[in-house]
Formats: sequence, structure tokens, C-alpha cells
Amino acid sequence: MKAYWNGQLLADSPETIIIEGNHYFPPNALKKEFFKTSDSHTLCPWKGVASYYTIVVNGEENPDAAWYYAEPKDVAAGIKGYVAFWKGVKVEK
Repeated sequence: MKAYWNGQLLADSPETIIIEGNHYFPPNALKKEFFKTSDSHTLCPWKGVASYYTIVVNGEENPDAAWYYAEPKDVAAGIKGYVAFWKGVKVEK
């Protein structure tokens, strides 16, 4: 699977974990130069606290367009550190 935004490849992995229709990419699949840590957090009742990244490509920002669980609840331990996308980020084969 590949994730793109603003014409830029952000992540590429042959193996993602699909949860609730979202592809979670392993941390080593990310092109880290396009990710900026955000101060945003949300709470999922069963996965735990989500943290966010702002995507930055060619000087354009897509705030909080990627999220991950640094310390997920035990039931979601398999996605620890994995990253999923939304806000116009295209995920495809």
C-alpha cells in the first residue's frame, strides 16, 4: 500500500494493518521528512489516545492528517506506532 498527498509519496509498505477501514502503516514505511509532530490528541474508547502528525509537502501543510497510537490499550497493541491517514491523503495499492 502507498499513501500520497499533494503528489508526494508519504508511506509505502507491502503490509498494513486494516482497522475500521483504515490502513495503518508500520513506522519504518514513512518518509519521515514529510511528518511534523502535532500537539493534537483524541481518545478512542478501545484503542486509547491518538497522537497526530501534520503533513508538510512543498511548503503546504495538511494539519493532523496522520495519526498513531504511541501507547495503545492492550486490545490494540498490534498497531503501536503504526500510522493511518485521512484529510485528503490517498491510500492505494
